[in-house]
Amino acid sequence: MTAMPVLYSFRRCPYAMRARLALLVSGTRCEVREVKLSAKPEALIEASDKATVPVLVLPSGEVIDESIDVMRWALARSDPEGWLERDNSALIAANDGPFKYHLDRYKYPGRYQNCDAAEHRAAAMDHLQVLEGCLAAQPYLSGDRRGLTDLAIMPFIRQFAATDREWFAGQPMPRLQHWLETQLESPLFKSVMDKLKPWTPGDEPVYFPAN
Repeated sequence: MTAMPVLYSFRRCPYAMRARLALLVSGTRCEVREVKLSAKPEALIEASDKATVPVLVLPSGEVIDESIDVMRWALARSDPEGWLERDNSALIAANDGPFKYHLDRYKYPGRYQNCDAAEHRAAAMDHLQVLEGCLAAQPYLSGDRRGLTDLAIMPFIRQFAATDREWFAGQPMPRLQHWLETQLESPLFKSVMDKLKPWTPGDEPVYFPAN
C-alpha cells in the first residue's frame, strides 16, 4: 500500500475538527490516530514538540502541526468546493486569537485565576455579533457557499454554543444560529465525528475517511 499521511487527532478538539473537515472535503486519505489527551502517545510527542492535536505527519517525514496549515495544505492539493476562494484571514485570526481567549475562560473558568465567566462570555459575544453582521447579506461568512472561513471558525462557535445551549438559543443572533445549525447538520460534519478508540502502538491502522 502507498504510504499515506498520519493524522493525530482528538474527536472533540475544535482544531482537530477543522483539520478533519478540510482533509475530508479535499479527498485526502490518512491513517488517523485518536489521541487520549491525558495519555499522549510517545509517537505524537516525537513528531511535534507541541504535542497538541492535530498533527499531520506526511510520508516524506514533514510535520504540519498547526490546524489552519493542515487545512490549507489539504486544500492546496485538492479543493473541489473552492474553499480557498472564501478565505477571510482576518475573521479566522480574530477567531483563533481574542475569541478563543474569551471562549476558554467562559467555558473553563476554574482553570484561570480570578476568572469571571460572564465577563468573558460578553466579550466573546462581541465577536459573534461581527459574524452575525457578516451573515446579513449572505448565507455563509465569505459568500453564498461554505468555504474555508466557515469551516475554520464553526467548531469554535459550536463549542461556545454548547457551553449553555439554552442561553445561546435565546440570543438575538438568528443568522448565526441558523448558520451553525446548517453546519452541524451537514453530512460533511457528521462524517468527521465518528467515535474512535484511542490509538496505541501496534494497533491495526484506522483510515480516514473510512471508505
